[in-house]
Formats: sequence, structure tokens, C-alpha cells
Amino acid sequence: MNKKMKYSLTLLVAISIVSGCSSKEEVKSTASPSSSTAATATSTPSLGTASPTPMPSATATASPQTSSKPTQSPASSPKPSGTPSKSDAVQVIAKPESVTVLVNKQFSLPSSYEPTDLVYPDITFTFTEKVEKRKMRSVAATAIEKLFAGAKKDGINLAGVSAYRSYATQKSVFQRYVQKDGEEKAKTYSAVPGTSEHETGLAIDVTGSDGKCAAEDCFGGTKEAIWLEKHAPEYGFIIRYPQGKAAITGYQYEPWHIRYVGVDTAKDIVAKKMTMEEFYNAVPASK
Repeated sequence: MNKKMKYSLTLLVAISIVSGCSSKEEVKSTASPSSSTAATATSTPSLGTASPTPMPSATATASPQTSSKPTQSPASSPKPSGTPSKSDAVQVIAKPESVTVLVNKQFSLPSSYEPTDLVYPDITFTFTEKVEKRKMRSVAATAIEKLFAGAKKDGINLAGVSAYRSYATQKSVFQRYVQKDGEEKAKTYSAVPGTSEHETGLAIDVTGSDGKCAAEDCFGGTKEAIWLEKHAPEYGFIIRYPQGKAAITGYQYEPWHIRYVGVDTAKDIVAKKMTMEEFYNAVPASK
């Protein structure tokens, strides 16, 4: 074999070897992405880089929960009007702050309600302590001051006995009467907590300045009681539990208990010889 042929053969072998090596590198290179992908896929979840894939489903699952909150809000937001009452009254009052709110055995104040505008009216009481039962809501306090001043001009001297009562106070008062007379009788002259007008801050029991017959039957027929019945509406008050209306109001006659409803409403109720229950077509309260 001559040198030329040997050289050609050597060159051919070299080319084959280089070719083979090149093919192996391509195989490695082709396999690399797949093993790299596999490695990435395996390691990604732990690193969180695959989160873009699961996130949509997580977001989709979380979204309804987030969006369901607004739906629940309206259901819970009416709590002031839908809260279970403090008593067994049939219906909870939606607007307890209304000056003409009807509170009785069928309509109870919400458990959370407390007047926000309670003040001490500048009138005489049968006691001197500055305690809760001296307070009234601002509008009623102004009106009672005018009523007392008007009575004095007519020679009638009045004194307050009891105005605002908190739920806790009313509960204590009612329980005391139950212990004394039994629940059935107590309910004819005292309110179950949550259903007392005193809790509105718009009602007050009054008597003569001597304090005799305070919140007692003997107050009826006195000059003070007669004046109140005749003139209270001029100042926005009514005798809340008038004589002969116990079957409607649920309470016996209380000439000392007056309730502020505003001048126009008071005059209208009295002119029609109605109770609040009749005026608002909400009778009977006693059943």
C-alpha cells in the first residue's frame, strides 16, 4: 500500500471517529432538555416555581369564599333591627330611636339599644340623687321642662318619679314585682325587660310635688292628674295607659305615666280618643 492510500485510509477513519463522537453529543444534547424538564418539574413544586399552574385553581377556590363575605354582610348587618329581643315579645322594633316608636308586649326593643342622647332635664324629682332614672332623651327632656313650667303657671306643682331605665334596671324591677305578686299579676302593671317604655328614654312617671301617691292608684283624680290629662298633649305627651283601655294596651290605668310622641301626634291621638296601639293599628297588645 502506497503512502497516498495509507493517508486516505487514515483520513477516512478520522472522519468516522469524529462523526461518531458528534452523534453521541447530539443524543446527549437531545436528552438533556427532557431530563432538565423532568428535573425542573420534580423540583419546581417544592420551590414554588410551578405555582402559576395551581394558583388559578386556588384563586378560583378562594374567590367564592372572598366574594361570599359581602353576601353574608347584609344578613348580619340588620342586627340592630333583627337582633333577638330582650324579652319574649313577638317582634323586634326596627327603628327604636324613633320618637313615635311603639313599645309594648308585642313590640320589643332590640337587645343592643340604648339611647345615645340621654340628658338630665331641669325639673324637680321626688329624690335628689343624679341617677339613671332622672334621665330622658334630649327632645323629651326639653318638652318635660316646658310641661312642668306650664303646670306651675297654672298653680300645679309636679315632680318626676322615674324616667329612663336601662334593660338591667327594668329586669330588676320586674323580678321584684314577680316575687311580690307573681308573674301573671306583675305583667298587668310592669313590663318584661325589653318591652318597657322607660327604656326608650321618652317616658316619665310624674306625681305631685309632695311625692304622695307616686306611681300609685291614688294619683288618679288628683288635681295634678287632671291637669296632666288635659294639658300634656300641648307639650307632646300622652297618658300612655288611659282608663278603660287595659285590654288594648295590656296595662292597667296609669294616670302618672306620660309618654312623649311630639305635639302633633299627641294632639291627634287624644282628639281621636285612641291609644298608641289603636292609632298605629297594632291591637291587641295584651294577647
